[in-house]
Formats: sequence, C-alpha cells, structure tokens
Amino acid sequence: MKTKRDDIIFQTLLLIHIPVACFFTAVSCQAESSSSVVVAGYNVSSRAGSKLVLQCVSSRMVWTRDRVRDRQRVIHWDMYRAYPDYAMERVLDMFSAGEQRMYNSYNLGRVGLNPTAFKDGNFSLVIKDVTMNDRGLYSCNLHHLYCNLYETIRVQLNVTKSRRKKQRYWDGHKAVYVVLLGSTAVLPCINRRSVWTDWSDEEEDQQVVHWDRQAPGIPHDRADRLVDLYASGEHRSYGSLFLQRKMNISNQAFSEGDFSLTISDLQPTDQGLYSCHLHHHYCGLHERRVFQVTVEPSLVKPTMPAKALPSEDKETAKAESPRVITVILPEQRHHFLLPLGYVLTSFLLLAFVVLIIVVIVRRRTTKEMYPQSYMGSSRSQSCSDEFEMDVTEVNACSTEERRFDYKNNLLKEKAHVKTQPKVIDLDKEMQKFSK
Repeated sequence: MKTKRDDIIFQTLLLIHIPVACFFTAVSCQAESSSSVVVAGYNVSSRAGSKLVLQCVSSRMVWTRDRVRDRQRVIHWDMYRAYPDYAMERVLDMFSAGEQRMYNSYNLGRVGLNPTAFKDGNFSLVIKDVTMNDRGLYSCNLHHLYCNLYETIRVQLNVTKSRRKKQRYWDGHKAVYVVLLGSTAVLPCINRRSVWTDWSDEEEDQQVVHWDRQAPGIPHDRADRLVDLYASGEHRSYGSLFLQRKMNISNQAFSEGDFSLTISDLQPTDQGLYSCHLHHHYCGLHERRVFQVTVEPSLVKPTMPAKALPSEDKETAKAESPRVITVILPEQRHHFLLPLGYVLTSFLLLAFVVLIIVVIVRRRTTKEMYPQSYMGSSRSQSCSDEFEMDVTEVNACSTEERRFDYKNNLLKEKAHVKTQPKVIDLDKEMQKFSK
C-alpha cells in the first residue's frame, strides 16, 4: 500500500513539475530574446506645435551587403620570436570564403588549419615535424570586420628532446605547450560562437530597428509600437494614418546609421517615454535608447494686428515714427562719499580699539611697578564706592579721633612735665575738654 501511495504522489508531483518547468523555460527564453541593454537616457522638452527630433544614431548598425563573403571574417596566426632579433612574423591567414595563405615556403605542407574552421569553430594551428625554429609565442587572431569584433588567444610553444619534460600548463597569462622534437603540435584556438560559424542567407533580415512609446502610467511591456524598419527596406508603421504621417524615420537610416524619430506638430498628448530599439541578431547587438518627452505650452501670440490712432491726415500718420524721449540724468558726484564714509568709520573703530588696548596695558604696567600705591588707591576707591556713612556716624568717628588725639597730647605733656613740680590732674582736664 505504501509503495502504491508513494508512486501516486511521485507521478502527481511529476505532472505538476513538467508544465511549471515548461512555463518558466518559455518565459526565460522570451525574456532573453527580447531583452536589450539601455545604453542612454535623455530628458527632452519642447513647446507645443514645434517639430521634435529624437536622436538615435549607431555606426554598428550601418548595413552593407557582403556579396563576396570573403572579407567579413578572417583568422590569422602570428609568431613572436624572442631570438635572435625579437621579430614578429605572420604564419598564415584564412578568410571565411577563401583558402589558407602561407607566408613562408618552409611551412607549406607542414603548418595548416582545419579547412572547416569557419563551420565548426576550431581554428587550432597544426604543426607537423616540430623543429627548434618553431619555438616562440603564437597568437590566434579572430577578426570580424562586419561586426567590428576582435579576439586574440596566445599560446607559448617550447620544444624539448626529453619525453619526461613533455607537458602542458597555464602560467597565468597564456597556455604553455612543451612538445617533443619531431612530433606534431596542435596549438588550440576554439571559438564556436554563432557569429564566427553561421552565416544567414537572408542577412538583411538580421537587422531591425523599432520605436515604442509609453504613455504616462503605462508599463514597458504594454508600450505602443510606432515604427519597424528592416535592413531589407521593409518599413512598417502602426496606428492611425495621422499618427503614421506625424512620426517617421528616414528611408536612408541603415545606409547612414541614423535612426532618429521625427515628430511634427508636437502636442501635449504626445508626451511620454519613447524607446529606440536597435537589434543586430547576427552580431549580437541589442541596444535601447530612452527619451522622456515633455511638452511645454506654446507661446501666446497676438491674433489682431495693432492699429494706429486715428488722425486727420493719413499721410502724416503713416510718415510719423514712434517718438523716443531721451532723458539724460546729471552725473552724481557724491557717489564716492559712501565708500569713503565706510573707510573713515573703520579707521575710527580701529583707533578706539587700539586706545583701549593701550590704556589696559599701561594700567597693568603701573600695577606691577607700584603695587602699594595701587592697593591704597584701590582700597580708598572701594571704600568710597561701596560704603555710605550717615552724618551722625561721621561725627562720632571725628569725636573719637579728637579724644584719641587729645589723650596722646596729654600723655606727651605728662611725660614732658615729669621734671616739673607742678602736677596736672588728667581727669579734670578731660572733664573740661568734654564740657
């Protein structure tokens, strides 16, 4: 029972997985086929009613028919000798529709390429009966003149007489082949890209240019197609006849490489996001240029011509020219006083600051030279500023000072009169003085 149940579950999952896988594969293939790289973005604004040209130019899209087909793809092998004179020489070359061409008669029948190189993509160089003169740095150069593609592969060839030294390795920059003397060496150069191996009989169908327009709020996948142009000359326009005449591309676009879109009589309804898609399927070119178009209101122009004022004499009215009154203002000579006043004010302010600095410096020097006098004066000034004494307190202080002075005088007289017989009663004298 379990095995049957497991088989049923497995088959159900398999049936679900197959359509899902097919769906995602189809979506990915469609995305890859229609994907293009945005190489430039522009913001363009113009007035309503004007003519707008959206520039879309690419020299790689210029199409020329290759009738002979022998100068479009070429492979050539070169060798750089490190001795004796460090020279570079051409070994051979081969075009896509031609034969191999040797540059040294010594290599005839000994060096060559696979005749089907441009079909299977194997451009390896085969060297038979290797000699010591074959040592050097070889380069495989692939050129596609039609698509402007250039690729290079380098291989170092060394020759040895010992079988034990025969080896192949990568030195970080190039492949190194050490081969036995007299053996056959194959220097690899493989490129199986379709641009080197395939060639379509309908080459003009490989290049196409189309323009899209996205109105504000419309996603990219729902953009409106405007124009399709093929290298074969086929031209497709979409939309109404009015829109087809309004937006177009030059018929000489592929011969000049100019695929600019011209919009005549620009209106506010024409604004949006325009895209120029360039596809060269053969060369693998997929580019897109984006233009954000904004339409500005047109300038207001007068509809009625200006009329002249009525006058009795028509001839004089026609002959009269507009009167121009010229007013000459006297030159103001006091305009220089304003900056002069600024200068004088600045000098006065500077002098005031200098004066304050000098006063402060002098006071500091005086304080350092005469500290006692400065302290006395400061005390007296502080006493006079901070304390205010009443009249009665001042009188009391003066009375006490007088008494103190009188006592001192009496003591001096007493000391002086000790030698005299007369005795002076100090208390009586004090009473008298107080009375």
